[in-house]
Amino acid sequence: MNKAQEGDTVTVTLQGLLEDGSVFNSSDENAPLTFVLGENEVLLGLELAIIGMEIGDQKTITLPPEQGYGVRQPKLVEEVNIDTLPKGLDLSIGNQLEVTTESGTVFQLFIVKRKDQTIVLDANHPLAGRSLTFRIELVSMDRPTIN
Repeated sequence: MNKAQEGDTVTVTLQGLLEDGSVFNSSDENAPLTFVLGENEVLLGLELAIIGMEIGDQKTITLPPEQGYGVRQPKLVEEVNIDTLPKGLDLSIGNQLEVTTESGTVFQLFIVKRKDQTIVLDANHPLAGRSLTFRIELVSMDRPTIN
């Protein structure tokens, strides 16, 4: 059989688990995940794990933060004065704010703490710094043809 390689369009079912066993992401046969290997559409560690798999193969992998959502960066956490923010925002802990830089880059910031006059915003991905376990099954694969 053919083994998955860079450039293949693959379809997988997967279940993502945190260290405590709780599920943070899941796809099944009704809603599988389809992407092109090598196009950086999914986590690096997932791509690396799928390369070399054959249709029907199943595996369980654990990704370190560097192959998942990255290492937590303290410099991405900042306390800001509420008065500097647009009026009417819901500044409840756990909510997200979207910020667009002058260059057009969009960041999602999470409100992690609220004080009387300030909030603490975190631009780290919520799963940054965590090891993640994935159960993967390669359901199908399509290899591009060269004309």
